[in-house]
Amino acid sequence: MPATVVKRVEATANLKEQVVSINRVTKVVKGGKNLSFSALVVVGDPQAKIVGFGTGKAKEVPAAIKKGIEAAKKNLRRINVLETTIAHAATGRFGAGLVLIKPAPEGTGVIAGSAVRAVIQAVGIPNVLTKCLGSRNPHNMVKATMAALVQLRDKSEVADLRGIPMEKM
Repeated sequence: MPATVVKRVEATANLKEQVVSINRVTKVVKGGKNLSFSALVVVGDPQAKIVGFGTGKAKEVPAAIKKGIEAAKKNLRRINVLETTIAHAATGRFGAGLVLIKPAPEGTGVIAGSAVRAVIQAVGIPNVLTKCLGSRNPHNMVKATMAALVQLRDKSEVADLRGIPMEKM
């Protein structure tokens, strides 16, 4: 299997943000406990088929979300999709989390868990089937979903890899 080349995309003005999870984190120190918040955020542009995720950590929730959005804007990826679904099935793995995404017919909608649904809706895929296997940790699910979406290829790219003309595909 050839190594996948992932190209980053510049941020556009039409990005939509969605907070996937907020976690309260406590650091125990000599004087007591230091409380802070960690936020996992997904941003995407459904028209341009761009999506990214980021994490932010701060003393207050709004500041953590803002940091997560800024981190996600630096991590945007363009995803190859068809008009209403994806071209082929793909699996993505991160840690103990495994996400399977499959194409679905028109009218099916997004069948997915909360963390996977956030990524799929941010990229703008209206019909897709997904299954989370292994870990249900939101961080692992978002990263595994991104790994699966990055694997998607369009017909012209596959034809170039195989060295055959587009008409024979």
